[in-house]
Amino acid sequence: MTRCWIAALSIVGGASMGIAAPETSLRPASRPAAKVQLAVLTVPVTANPQVRPKLRPVSDQILSAAARPADLPALGPIQSLRPTLRPDSVVEQALFKRRRLRKGSVCGDISIQGDKVGTVPAKQSGCGAQNAVRVRSVAGVTLSQPAVMTCETAQALNIWVEKGLQPAFRRRNQVVSLRVAAHYACRTRNNQPGARISEHGKGKAIDISGFTLANGELVTVAQGWSAKEFSKRLRKAWSAACGPFGTVLGPEADRHHRDHFHLDTAEHRGGPYCR
Repeated sequence: MTRCWIAALSIVGGASMGIAAPETSLRPASRPAAKVQLAVLTVPVTANPQVRPKLRPVSDQILSAAARPADLPALGPIQSLRPTLRPDSVVEQALFKRRRLRKGSVCGDISIQGDKVGTVPAKQSGCGAQNAVRVRSVAGVTLSQPAVMTCETAQALNIWVEKGLQPAFRRRNQVVSLRVAAHYACRTRNNQPGARISEHGKGKAIDISGFTLANGELVTVAQGWSAKEFSKRLRKAWSAACGPFGTVLGPEADRHHRDHFHLDTAEHRGGPYCR
């Protein structure tokens, strides 16, 4: 009995007697929560910092009702005191918007909004399109009028707007709308008699004559191409279209394209044709 009493005294009272106990946890797994709390609160503190016992922080789950503040709720093992950042209404609105966009998407891309058209009949030899769509917006940018085109052309337009056009106009004043000058039309190139059928007649082309910015300003290709404020941006946007599209023509190509960008997905042996 004497030996057992001395061993217990050396562990519990070691700090007050100047004896350093091994660095073991004051919260053994086998002890009830109340006993652990009592041990933490009743361990004496010595004046000598060299032998001061190291108290491990006690989690909220083992605090007794008397020690826990009244306004601090008991937490489960994986709960957090951090409040929910998004109200349920915000999450619901985001989910509803995404469902609506998915419902109105075409070409298997939620960023391309429009309607399916299907087969466009040919009025003359060389015209027409298969699996065509009528596009209303791409990459969050609306078209001034719904444009009929193939999915290949719609996807190229979506890539250009997102990765070429918007970066060219910078983040401060982004493009919110494209002014469409022409889309599907069964005609010859530049409406010249005897010329080949235009890519417009195959649903592979779209003409853009201007851009509406977030502040409401309209930037036209005809005036902005040489304007000090917008020339650099328009030229950068024109250059970025060369790649997503197989043919890119602008004001410096010829007199037929002085006031718009002609963009089509025709394939050329030597790669994209951009002027």
